[in-house]
Amino acid sequence: MTSIAMIDAAAERLKSHARVTPLLSSPFLDEIAGRRVLMKAECLQHTGSFKFRGGWSAVSALPEETRKRGVIAYSSGNHAQGVAAAAKAHRVPAVIVMPADAPRLKIQNTRDLGAEVVLYDRAGGESREAVGAQYAEARGLTLIKPYDEPQVIAGQGTTGLEIAEQAAAEGVTQADVLVNCGGGGLSSGIALALEARAPCLRVRTVEPEGFDDVARSLAAGEICRNPSQSGSICDAILTPQPGEITFPILSRLCGPGLVISEEEAMRAMALAFLRLKIVLEPGGAASLAAALFHGGQIGGEAVIAVATGGNVDAELFREALSRYA
Repeated sequence: MTSIAMIDAAAERLKSHARVTPLLSSPFLDEIAGRRVLMKAECLQHTGSFKFRGGWSAVSALPEETRKRGVIAYSSGNHAQGVAAAAKAHRVPAVIVMPADAPRLKIQNTRDLGAEVVLYDRAGGESREAVGAQYAEARGLTLIKPYDEPQVIAGQGTTGLEIAEQAAAEGVTQADVLVNCGGGGLSSGIALALEARAPCLRVRTVEPEGFDDVARSLAAGEICRNPSQSGSICDAILTPQPGEITFPILSRLCGPGLVISEEEAMRAMALAFLRLKIVLEPGGAASLAAALFHGGQIGGEAVIAVATGGNVDAELFREALSRYA
């Protein structure tokens, strides 16, 4: 299981490799939200998302002989790029299993990072786990799961270490920390880091309508599945269900989950660009959308929104600006 000691160790391995991303603010966003809003800009991380942290943590933690044989991962795009970049830097092969309906930009970026991309039919119900297992066994590759992997959680938890320090520097001692959530790797990693370093900061997961398995699971006290695995523009945070490793952490440390609409995600994308000059993908903007448009479900004078990714297709980004800018 992931511990604060593992998160600290991951932070040491990430030094000089990952960026310390800033907390950004705008009085215009504060006015909309009715409270102080601080945005942790993980969209500025290498490969355009926080997933670089977990990818580097997992690849760098492997024994050298194991690492040399190569790694495999499955992802709709951001974990794909994070693992591909980490593997390239360590000069080891990487195979990435991606849904055929993933954004073209993410598929191309993963290939450009040197990984072999294998596409599968997510919409048709094909199992990425089965495809990944087949390649891993045939080639002797080590599987790096996108969220249910202790070293990945540890790498994502380094985001929480930074939030604890940056929030203190901003004078924020009590706040909800809104985290876009798929399987829960980032949310659980941040929650573990904050439990140790800033216990008055509470993680709240954020998901899109129709794919709110974590919110429903937290409310039910048991893991619930989504009825579908595709069909939302927030592709980066679509997963079948919370992780077996992550859910107990989320249950213990997180507040009730928040759910936003696609329209709210698009509005948040436009506002992030207009007011912070930051490019966000829909799933990466969900936490900001919750901070801006769901204030009645959030307590405190300040809120911290973790903007998890900025790998958005140009066409979709232009649509967000044309509709809401």
